[in-house]
Amino acid sequence: MRSKVKRWLLGRPLKSNELGEQRLRKTKALAILSSDALSSVAYGPEQILLVLMTAGAAAFWYSIPIGIGVLILLMALILSYRQIIFAYPHGGGAYVVSKENLGISAGLIAGGSLLVDYILTVAVSVSAGTDALTSAFPSLHEHKVAIAVMFVILITLLNLRGVTESASLMAYPVYLFVLALFILIGVGLYNILSGHASPDLHTSIGTPVAGISLFLLLRAFASGSSALTGVEAISNAIPNFKTPASHNAAKTLMAMGALLALLFSGIVLLAYYYGIVPKAEVTVVSQIAEHTFGRHFMYFFIQGTTAMILILAANTGYSAFPLLAVNLAKDKFIPRMFKVRGDRLGYSNGIIMLGVLSILLIVVFSGDTEQLIPLYAVGVFIPFTLSQTGMSLKWIRQKPDGWVPKLIVNLIGALISFTVTLVFFITKFSQVWSVLLFLPLIIFLFIRIRKHYEAVGEQLRLATCEPALPIEGNIVLVPVSGITHVVEHSLNYAQSLAADQIIAVYVPFEREEEQRFQEKWRDWKPDIRLVTLHSPYRSIIQPLTRFIDSIQRKASESNYQVTVIIPQFIPKKGWHNILHNQTSFMIRTHLLYRKDVIVTTVPYHLKK
Repeated sequence: MRSKVKRWLLGRPLKSNELGEQRLRKTKALAILSSDALSSVAYGPEQILLVLMTAGAAAFWYSIPIGIGVLILLMALILSYRQIIFAYPHGGGAYVVSKENLGISAGLIAGGSLLVDYILTVAVSVSAGTDALTSAFPSLHEHKVAIAVMFVILITLLNLRGVTESASLMAYPVYLFVLALFILIGVGLYNILSGHASPDLHTSIGTPVAGISLFLLLRAFASGSSALTGVEAISNAIPNFKTPASHNAAKTLMAMGALLALLFSGIVLLAYYYGIVPKAEVTVVSQIAEHTFGRHFMYFFIQGTTAMILILAANTGYSAFPLLAVNLAKDKFIPRMFKVRGDRLGYSNGIIMLGVLSILLIVVFSGDTEQLIPLYAVGVFIPFTLSQTGMSLKWIRQKPDGWVPKLIVNLIGALISFTVTLVFFITKFSQVWSVLLFLPLIIFLFIRIRKHYEAVGEQLRLATCEPALPIEGNIVLVPVSGITHVVEHSLNYAQSLAADQIIAVYVPFEREEEQRFQEKWRDWKPDIRLVTLHSPYRSIIQPLTRFIDSIQRKASESNYQVTVIIPQFIPKKGWHNILHNQTSFMIRTHLLYRKDVIVTTVPYHLKK
């Protein structure tokens, strides 16, 4: 039954040689890897206005020069990550760049930041999409957490079906969103140029504003830079592209940069000329659409596509998180299970982990996008800074042909990214202080996992391990609970091993019970030794393990091996297990941690 449900939800398993068919063309890759960056135009300009609003609506004209600054940073990042794609064609992005050029510690900071950032990508995108949905339908506002969780579950299932299927389905909403915003921007600019937008709605550019400061402008710039989150995703996901992967990834990156620049510029301009003031339950894009078209078809079309892309922007996290996890797992900093491909050739463990952690984050923050965006932005600008710095050092050390322009691009990107990071920490410390807590914890966890794998490897390696002692004989212990077919089956198996000694062990709780069982045993299996361990405290495991330890100590003196054979009956139906005590399972679990004791389970399958 479970297998049928899995097949219905995820589809048929794919063969390993079908992996090439799962790689993406540029058009599909642009849709699923750029959806995070493109969707951020729905809240990036709003973040600028929220900061400027503290100085009054007259300060909104500063959104224009701030927007130009964000575009300069975007250009530096796009050019830089294009260089990273060709320099590191196997993916890994900021983690690999930082690790190879700045050292393991910097790499772990970048990798840890990006892992958290992709979790935040899902949480922020889905929360923002839910906000757009509830802006159009206010009656749904009180259910936004449940709606967001439902969307995460759906996107997780879709990604478990494979990269190609998710890309095929998600490409349409992304391109519809781009089309809708181009129509909105085009009509809005036409209204402005034709004089349909009143000049009284906004203050003129250059108007003096009391109370404005460089600190406030930097804070607004940093907040607006949240629109650049997701720019690095393509450099992490190069292995997902069809060959030639690097060239296809670079072209996709440039297309994403161009689209993002046009959409971001258009929304900033329209928000300024329309004099849009941010509101708690109505997004800036919603206000612009209503101002341009009224609450008619185009308004709901724009709101619908905005909600869809904000929700589907989470797919960028699902595309990049598993691949980053693979790189960290290859370096033994996170569990190896993240390297394993699932039935549909995707890295299922990474996808499931991302979905679970994102849901947890949405529930903890109650789906509040405003609270999540600063954490989200800091999580991505730390890797931005490290990757730009790492590439700068790479050019200085290697000095390839044409390295000076590349160095200038990376230095500009590093400087601006570092400035944005500092501004976030200074201006929004109360919202981002947790970064200073969880990043060291994540890096500590990475290091502990790596040390564990190194210790395991050292102990398993034949060249370094102590030689195994020869086994001179075998003593088999069989815990028994009665005289049944299950016990008989296990004793027959024990006798087939040609052990030097077979001991059946019975743990009675009452003396009368002990005596009766001994008499029955003598009549049933007189050739097999029976040891009874009276347990006045009704514990089976404690007297049993004490006896096993005593036998093991004596056996080790003669290089004898102790084997414990555990009889266990298997019900025909899985749910029948809850009707039984599972004593066999508890004994086996306990004995697995006993040194130099081999544990074997002999199953006896019931027929009805």
